[in-house]
Amino acid sequence: MLSQYMEEFEQEPFEVGEFIERLTWRTNNELQNSEDFHPVALHDTFIQTIKDLKILQEKQQSKCERLEESLRQEKESHAKKIGKLQERHQTAIDVFGQLDEKINSVAGKIMHLGEQLENVNTPRSRSVEAQKLLNFMSEFLAAGPVIVNDIFADAARLSEAADVIQKLYAISQDLPPGNFAESKRKIEKKYDEVERRLIEEFATAQKSEDIERMKTLAQILSQFKGYTQCVDAYIEQSQMQPYSGKDIFIGIVPLCKHHYEIIQKVFANPQQVMSKFILNIYQLKLHQYAMTKLEDKKDEEKYLRTLYELYSRTLKLSTDLQIYMSTIDDDLLQKLTQQIFMKHLAGYAEMETKCLTAKCSTELEKFYASKKHQKTATTKGFRRNMEVLIATRANINIAAIEDYGGETFLSEELAINMLQEAKASLKRCRLLSNETELPGNAIKLNDILLRFLMHEHVDYALELGLQAVPLAEGRVFPQLYFFDVVQKTNIIVHLLDKLCHTSVIPCVSNTPKYSDYVFKKRILMEQIETKLDQGLDRSISAVIGWVKVYLQYEQKKTDYKPETDVDTISSAACLQVVQNLQPVIVQIKKCVDGENLQNVLTEFGTRLHRVIYDHLQTMQFNTAGAMCAICDVNEYRKCIRELDSSLVTQLFDILHALCNLLLVKPQNLQEVCTGDTLNYLDKSVVRQFIQLRTDFRIIKNTNYLKGIIE
Repeated sequence: MLSQYMEEFEQEPFEVGEFIERLTWRTNNELQNSEDFHPVALHDTFIQTIKDLKILQEKQQSKCERLEESLRQEKESHAKKIGKLQERHQTAIDVFGQLDEKINSVAGKIMHLGEQLENVNTPRSRSVEAQKLLNFMSEFLAAGPVIVNDIFADAARLSEAADVIQKLYAISQDLPPGNFAESKRKIEKKYDEVERRLIEEFATAQKSEDIERMKTLAQILSQFKGYTQCVDAYIEQSQMQPYSGKDIFIGIVPLCKHHYEIIQKVFANPQQVMSKFILNIYQLKLHQYAMTKLEDKKDEEKYLRTLYELYSRTLKLSTDLQIYMSTIDDDLLQKLTQQIFMKHLAGYAEMETKCLTAKCSTELEKFYASKKHQKTATTKGFRRNMEVLIATRANINIAAIEDYGGETFLSEELAINMLQEAKASLKRCRLLSNETELPGNAIKLNDILLRFLMHEHVDYALELGLQAVPLAEGRVFPQLYFFDVVQKTNIIVHLLDKLCHTSVIPCVSNTPKYSDYVFKKRILMEQIETKLDQGLDRSISAVIGWVKVYLQYEQKKTDYKPETDVDTISSAACLQVVQNLQPVIVQIKKCVDGENLQNVLTEFGTRLHRVIYDHLQTMQFNTAGAMCAICDVNEYRKCIRELDSSLVTQLFDILHALCNLLLVKPQNLQEVCTGDTLNYLDKSVVRQFIQLRTDFRIIKNTNYLKGIIE
């Protein structure tokens, strides 16, 4: 039983309540009648279990005491072992210290011995070397030709010969020139010969890319006065082959990268050698390449494109090569670039303006030639104004309006071509102009563009378009082409604005020239807008004037005062007017944009309303005629819905309500007049419409009009 208790106690987690429940459950199962409650049996079981648990506790306590005693003994044993190990470790430290002292003592004696040996050997070595140099010197001091020594004749001993001749040359510089002139000449000759052989050997090693041999020879030559010849030979041989066919720029960066790695390994001063390497590329290769490409200035456009390409690629090349330059030479490549292109940059601005002027002028001439049109000086509208005045006062048309067959003389293609030319010029200007001259040069180019594109092309077309607008109040429906002029002008202005924001403003922003640019552009845009407004006003007047004249001559009195009952339909004059107005509205919405569109449509609608309102005031209406008038107004309302103007819609709604006054029974006039639509109108307006009724004389003395005509 005790083992069973141990198993239950060792379970995780152990719950006392569950243990008592299991104990109770086992007791009840052992009884025959387990359904009844047996408190005595449970009491006996609990008493027995408590006794068992006490016995189990005593056994576990005894076991714990034995384990603790065993642990204490083992701890004491390990403590003794650690003490012995510490004693041995201390002994080892003492022995190591003694050994270190002995080693230091021996090392000191060895160093002292080495110094003594060196003191003895150095004079001896120097004596041997001096003896050797004296032997060689004696050969050069002897009269007659120099006997070629094995060291100078043997190619394998070139390094040794170089060391000897370099030292002999240094000694010879201290000899007096009188008695030793011949000897000095012989030494210098041999010195030059060895130096030349070293350079030739270096060049041979370079061809085979023997880096170690090149490094050895470069170190030897660094002691010779002709060391720079070695560097020059390396640079010349490295740059001897074409870089990359006809395009020199492609191969320069890879060439420099390849040789920079070699130079770092071979030369003791790699930064100076690399700077000279790149300097040679700029002063010889690039300079000659640029001069060849830019020698022909007959084709100015091609010359400018070539100059821009060469200069921009040279600047990019300088940026790519800057990593190979020393910090001392930070601006060297920039100076070299300026030296290469100095002569060409000096006259750049003048040539650029001349070229852009020629291109724009040529584009204009080609355009007008394609239209078979000869430009003439415009009269600024004076003649047009006189024609309008005479036609108004005398009711005659003294001259036919020249509309050029609907030609607007505006070309988006021409504008795009000019803008592209100007964009290219401004792009070159930003790169090729110096910082102080850039704003002025950009303004000059912008002025050329505005002169040809806006003044000589757009402004001229606007003048022709204004003169081509038909006179108002003609009996023939006017042919309107000015709306097309507006559309194309807007497109050209938008394209110009885009170019100015991307190419002109960055050149002049934050400079005094910016205010000059803004002023000129504002004046120009105001002139263009004034002429556009004038042309739109004339076009609307021409259409509305035709409506007025057409209704005046074509609207029959019997349309609104038929003598017999007729079908209630719109009049023929109204339908013709609506039919002609609908294409005009479509054209306006197509050609005008932005806020101007809504303003033009609203102006068009209000003028149309005034003409129709005034026209109805000239008529007399009976009941059948009033029905026809309402049908006409409904047709007009359908037409003006396309204007999308709340004001115009409201005006025609009121006109429709006023026409209802012509139809309703006399006893209902008071009710209609006080309705939502007419209640706020001036009573005189309402009274004028009621007076148009054919039965007005009958009803004016009745009470039906009380409060309306008073």
